[in-house]
Parts: sequence; structure tokens; C-alpha cells
Amino acid sequence: MNDPRLPLPDLGLAPGASVVGVPMPHDSAALHASGEAAYTDDLPEPRGTLYAAVGVSPVAHGRLRSIDLRAVRAMQGVVDVILAADIPGVNDVGPVLHDDPILADGVVHFAGQPVFAVAAESVEAARRAALAATFDIEPLPPILTVEEAMAAQSFVLPPVHVRRGDAAAAFSRAPHRLAGTIASGGQDHFYVEGQVALAIPGEGGGMHVHCSTQHPGEVQLTVAHALGLESHDVVVECRRMGGGFGGKESQMSLFACIAALFARRTGRAVKLRLDRDDDMRSTGKRHAFAHGYDVGYDDEGRLLALDLTLASRCGFSADLSGPVNDRAVFHADNAYWLPDVAIHSYRCRTNTVSDTAFRGFGGPQGMFAIEAVIDEVARALGRDPLDVRKANLYGVADRNVTPYGMTVEDNIAPALIDRLEVTSRYRERRAEIAAWNRASPVLRRGLALTPVKFGISFTATHFNQAGALVHVYRDGTVLLNHGGTEMGQGLFTKVRQVVAQELGIAPDRVRVTATDTSKVPNASATAASSGSDLNGMAARDAARKLRERLAAHAARKAGCDPAAVSFAGGRVESGAASMSFAELARSAYLARVPLSATGFYATPKIHYDAKTLTGRPFFYFAYGAACVEAAIDTLTGEHRLLAVDILHDVGASLNPAIDRGQIEGGFLQGWGWLAMEELVWNGKGELRTHAPSTYKIPTSRDWPARVRIDFWPGENREETIHRSKAVGEPPLMLALAGFHALRDAVSSLSDYRFAAKLDAPATDERILRAVEDMRRRARDAA
Repeated sequence: MNDPRLPLPDLGLAPGASVVGVPMPHDSAALHASGEAAYTDDLPEPRGTLYAAVGVSPVAHGRLRSIDLRAVRAMQGVVDVILAADIPGVNDVGPVLHDDPILADGVVHFAGQPVFAVAAESVEAARRAALAATFDIEPLPPILTVEEAMAAQSFVLPPVHVRRGDAAAAFSRAPHRLAGTIASGGQDHFYVEGQVALAIPGEGGGMHVHCSTQHPGEVQLTVAHALGLESHDVVVECRRMGGGFGGKESQMSLFACIAALFARRTGRAVKLRLDRDDDMRSTGKRHAFAHGYDVGYDDEGRLLALDLTLASRCGFSADLSGPVNDRAVFHADNAYWLPDVAIHSYRCRTNTVSDTAFRGFGGPQGMFAIEAVIDEVARALGRDPLDVRKANLYGVADRNVTPYGMTVEDNIAPALIDRLEVTSRYRERRAEIAAWNRASPVLRRGLALTPVKFGISFTATHFNQAGALVHVYRDGTVLLNHGGTEMGQGLFTKVRQVVAQELGIAPDRVRVTATDTSKVPNASATAASSGSDLNGMAARDAARKLRERLAAHAARKAGCDPAAVSFAGGRVESGAASMSFAELARSAYLARVPLSATGFYATPKIHYDAKTLTGRPFFYFAYGAACVEAAIDTLTGEHRLLAVDILHDVGASLNPAIDRGQIEGGFLQGWGWLAMEELVWNGKGELRTHAPSTYKIPTSRDWPARVRIDFWPGENREETIHRSKAVGEPPLMLALAGFHALRDAVSSLSDYRFAAKLDAPATDERILRAVEDMRRRARDAA
């Protein structure tokens, strides 16, 4: 949303120049800087607003025999208290399976699970009251880890197996074979703005919900079901989020439902905002995985046979674990040809909070596994890991079909890696670092170059659709609404540029309004890196309809062919006639030309069999590679990023400034997952890392001193919006190069003879243990 007091800076554009592909600032940048950008908690509250809080289970697993709420109700300021029995509709917010209650009923499944909720006259009163309940819970044995779940065969969904060729036969022919395990941890979303909803009751039983959500349509549906209403009775609105990263795709629904339930019961507006501790205890994380592998390979390091196990901690309910784990399977190849392969995916039920969507949506965990396999093979052969990676890359004309049957038609990975190898001076630096390490007894440096191949589209095919609504007013200004949500990633800015380009006007003539289920219905979540692809195309469709109507009107006035009418620089040329866009808009209004249009887009070519996990689930792939140098202290395990070189494929960028920001942010968030952010539960199933005092995310101090980011010079071969490519999720996986740089530094202690035994996150403690293990192995081999 632009503000006339905060004009866009002068970008030096020539009159009529394209506004797509220009590094325009984020449409709310000035509002963010001035503090005027309104988030859900900043919205004016109606008179009499109540404040809600949630009472949660103190244990990880047990039968809820009773709960004494007398002290809760007696607390000063308390207006209402609800339990599962007080929900008039459906007590469920499961986005796929109906296994995720709003409030626990009968059995509690994790420490921090909502059991009751309180509405009070103040935030403090509600939160104090939520702590006053007395629970009578019969303890049941909890399952807390992937290993425990696998032993108990405890799954939220049936296991999935994908096979190509005959891995068993290929093992018998392989000259070399090795097996091992490695683990990747979970990750908290740690968005700046926590979960928050403001529910306002309307006339006739309607409900208006403002909330911080990536999926307003899902919140609309779950609120309607909880209240026993129809979808048209509920409107959900979101102007912006203070970060989402997947944590507000399904998780927001529960809290919006609680606010709406109280609003329905009391007839007053109700706000529910979690504090950071409660947010971290009660909302899902990135799935932690235990990876097991058995690999056969030749003397060059080419993988001949692979048996790969991916077992994830899903929590107590399915949530989005099905598609997350499917995508992990789809990305277990990363950029590599796996001729004979068997992939086994186990979706483990544990008595922890249900894990959910997180940037990359399972893709990072799948890539993590195969990159570890490649590194192990390289160390076993005494070869440079980059050479082994290059030997296994997908081909262009052959060796180009994924294990799930999709042909890789757009493979630029080999050329992209070759270019980065040169521009990053990989070979020269590798020799320099090896020499430096030999003279350094305490500090060790490591270097790694890893690729990314990330599929773009929702794997649930029906989500690959979008709608938009565009109005042209008599003064020539434009109002745009679409189903995508803005969480800081710049989606609104890009789509505004698309509409401005289509109508030949300046972007500041286009205002983007809050995502609203009453304006664009049935919108998919803003996720899967598809926001610009889907909503940009839908908005362009609507703008083109308006341009065609306006061109036809201008042609009638000028007596020329509509094809001769052009729109650029805020002016419309039709034969010898010329007028401003505003003049044409007023003329069209007077001539009763409709100046509002809807647009729609459905991604073509994709198809996918969910039962066999085969087909073409992705429209295209986004590629990238990173060369990362890191250092470790062998006495303390401390580590630091030293230098990062990135070459990333964004297609024909819609906005280079925003795309660069996404690459920077994605890389650093990936580094946090792989090297810093550790989730710790105790033996009772209580999360101990539930605040910034115990859970450490990267900060500006973790950004390396030297960073070079270049865009791959090419457009998307598929017909996407202006031939651009998605950029939200793929950069996160570039941080795998940083993780392998740490492994490389540890490996240097054995003169690179052995692969480091290092799980993620590579905390200081884990690195120190890996250093000690490497020194022991080096001594034993001497």
C-alpha cells in the first residue's frame, strides 16, 4: 500500500520504460521504517474488546480425567472460559486429516497443547487466569523421538516407498559400498510478529477475523466449521504479516477459532495474541529427520545404488506432514541422477507439538540427506567432494529422469556450477585453505560448493490456482486485490509492478489492498514459493481484460484498430490521438465501459499420482549453487562464516532488489537451521528452548565479511509471469554449502581422509565432539 506522504523514490526510469525487472523498493518499506505499517495487533480495537489466552497441558501424554476451573473463573477481569464441550461446531483444525482439536478432549498429546481458553478484560488478566487451572491427568507413556516412534511403529500416516530400478541388484555390482546415519534437527519459525487474531462479531451471526495468516481461506473454513456457520458468514482479512516462513499456513487457524468462539459467545470483539514462550511451546516447527543410507558407488564416486530412509518427527497429528514428507522424497535426489534407488519415508507420530510447514517444506531435509551421502563417498575415495558432485549431476539429454518419473527439461545445474567454480576461485582457494590448515593447530577452515535444484508448484495439484480483482477508477488510479498474502517477501510489490506494466502506468498509481476472503475467494496459501507465479499471472489476466476493454474504447473514439492502441508511460496512443490514462479512464466511465475485472490462473502441465508419488508435480525447477568458506575453533567448537559466493537462478527477475533480499535472508535462515538453532525437549516432553534466551537465531553478526551474489543470466523456459522464477524457498538450501564447509574443516584434521560425523544443527558442542572423534580416527589410522 503506497502512501502519498511517502512517495516512491525516483528510479531514473525513462518515460514509458518497463517497470518490471526494476529494483523497486518494497511497497511498505517507508511505512516499516516510519513505524506506520499496521499489523494485526496495531489495528484499532472496537470498544469493549476482550483479550483471550490459552490454558495448556502440563504433560506430554495423558488421559484428562478432570480440570478444575474455579480459580480461573474467579480471577479478576475474567469474562468467559471455554472447553472442548463449549465448541458449537467442529472441534478440529486439521488441514488434511481431522485429527487436530482446537481444545484437547479426553486425551492430551503434548506439553503445551491447548485445553481451555479464557477471555478477560485485559491481556494480563487473561494470561494470569490461564495459569490458574488445576489438571487431573492420568499419565501415559510419551513417545518423544523419531527412534522411539520407529521402534513402536507409531505413525501419523502410512509409510511411503518410492523405487526405481533394482537397488539390491545394483549393490551386488557396485565396486564400493558404505552405510551410515545422519540427523537434521527441527527449527522454530521465530517470526517477529507472533500468532495473533482479532475476531469481530457482525450482524446476522457473521464474523470478521483479522489475523496474521498465510492462508486466509483455510482460516475462514476452520472458523466457520468451529462456529457451525457457512463460509459466506466469515470474512478473514490480512494486510501483512511480520514474517511467516510456513508457520502461519495452518497453525493460525486454532487461535483464530478461539478468538471467534469467544466473540460469538460474548458479542464483543476478542483478540488473542500469544507471547513468545507460548508461541514456541504450542506451535509446530520444521520437521526433524533421521536419515539412514546404504550406497554403492564406483571409483569415480558415481552413485550406482542407493537405499535411503527418511524418518521425520511429525508430532501428535498429521497437520501438513504428508505433503512435507512427500516433498522430502521428491528432493532426495537434489541435482543428482540416481539410477537404482529405493527411498523409504516414515511419518512418525510423537507426543510433541505437530510439526508443520517451514520454508522449503521438506525439500531441505531431502537435500540434506543426499549431500551427506555425496560427501561420505568423496571422503572414502579421497576425492574432492565437488568432483563427486559434478560426476553425479543430472544430464541434459540423458540421465535426466527423477526417481518419481519427471523429466528434468531445464537442467542448467552443470553450467551454473562450472561458472561458480570459476568466479568463486574454488580450486585455488581449496589449495590455499589446505596449506593454511596444515600450519594452523587450533583454527581450521573449510570450503564447500553445493548445488540446489528445487521444484516449483504445490504438490497438491488443486492448490496451483489463483484469483485477482482489479478496479480502474475514473481518475485513472487502480486498486488491486489478489489471494496472496504479504509477509515481508515483497509479493505485493511484484504484483503491483505486473499490473502497472500491463496498463502502462506508474506503480504508484496502483494500490494493493489487504488480502480478503470476501474479495477473492478460495485462494490457496501463500506458500511453495508460488506467490508471484500464481498471483502475478492472475492479476495480469485481470489487467489484460481491462486493457482490452480500454483499447477497444480508445479505438472506437479514434477510428483505428484496437491492436494499434498502446499503453505506456501513463499515456495511451491510438492512431493520431493521444491522451493520458486518467483521461481514457474517465472517458470509458462516461461511455459505460466496465472498469472492474477478475483474473484467474491455473498452473499448466502438472500432474501427480499421490498414491505412487509419480508424475510431474512441478512446473519447473529453480537452480542455484553456493561456495562457502567457514572456520572452526578446535578447542571450543565455535564457528564462523567467512565468505559466501552465490550464483542463483531467478529467471528474468521481476524485481532484482527483492530477489536479492530473498536470497540473503533465505541463506541466513538456512544457516540458522544447519548451524545454530537447536530445539531441546527434556525427558518429560517439555520444550526447554522456548525463548530467545535459550534459542539462538542468526543475527547481523553472523553475516560473513565477504558476500557475492550473482543472478544466473537466463529466463525461465516455461511461460511464467514475465519468465521469472520463484525465489522464496530455494535460497535456504544454499546454506548446505556452509554446513559442508564445517564438515570440511573438521575433516582437515585427518588430512581429509575421513568424513566428519556431524549432525545438524552443527552447534559448538557438536563440532567439538566431531573434532575429538576426527582426531581419534586419525590417530587410529596412523
